Amino acid sequence: MQHFQLEPWLSSQSQRAESALLHYLDSENSIPQLLHSAMRYAVLGGGKRMRPLLVYAASELGSKENLNPKLVDSAAAAIEMIHAYSLVHDDLPCMDDDDLRRGRPTVHKAFDEATALLVGDALQTRAFEILADHSQADGAQTIAVRLAMIEALAGASGSKGMAGGQAIDLQHVGKKMDLPALEQMHAMKTGALLICAVQLGGIAAQVSKEDLKSLHSYAKALGLAFQVVDDILDATADSATLGKTAGKDAANDKPTYVTLKGLDYAQELAKELKGRALNSLSHFGPEADALRYLADLVVDRKK
Repeated sequence: MQHFQLEPWLSSQSQRAESALLHYLDSENSIPQLLHSAMRYAVLGGGKRMRPLLVYAASELGSKENLNPKLVDSAAAAIEMIHAYSLVHDDLPCMDDDDLRRGRPTVHKAFDEATALLVGDALQTRAFEILADHSQADGAQTIAVRLAMIEALAGASGSKGMAGGQAIDLQHVGKKMDLPALEQMHAMKTGALLICAVQLGGIAAQVSKEDLKSLHSYAKALGLAFQVVDDILDATADSATLGKTAGKDAANDKPTYVTLKGLDYAQELAKELKGRALNSLSHFGPEADALRYLADLVVDRKK
């Protein structure tokens, strides 16, 4: 059996994600042109595409006979649009008030605040429109898969997921937060969408309930590791490397793993969480290698 090679896989799946996003985003010539242009600016302006990659990696755990590649692509595009919308809104002056994202001006700087607000609104609804589209004469089983995906993405995006985590984050600027509360906030703000990405791939692949539980454990540890590494990078990297303003958390007096427990603790925690994520995949064979290597990528990244 051929040994898994990360770089070719990353290259092909990243290109697959870009193609899916291009397919599902409206042309900048479509009315209203300004809004569609700003949506494309927000989504197609680079990024790690970690969530689509997790969708694709998890989808490899099921049988190829049961897998609908177009459905997997729609899930990958949908979750990246939700992520992009969250970044656009997060950068607004009423939120984190940032001027730089992915190495270039944020959407409200490149366009204006009202357009940025509408970009987020439109990307969110477009994500669910993509998942709900059954124009290909889907059978009952595929429709059930679509509904399960919609339910998962809605739960991860709302008040008990990403939006709720952001609300808790904003409420605690300049306030003390203990470690359990910090972990809960990040499990919602960052972890929920990463868990959802893995769930979407598993749902598309129609894996067993037991396998979905294992994927949830993997993604829960990975999501927290992702945030811990974000906190480390915010404290140690420069803006040019990050592609966004470095040191914002400390400047805004926001609680992080680094400010709460120190850099050494955060670095050790990231390694421990990676170990937890990998252990959750122990009963899978080489079909889970992409998920294993993505865990390395999350913890070892430099931006």
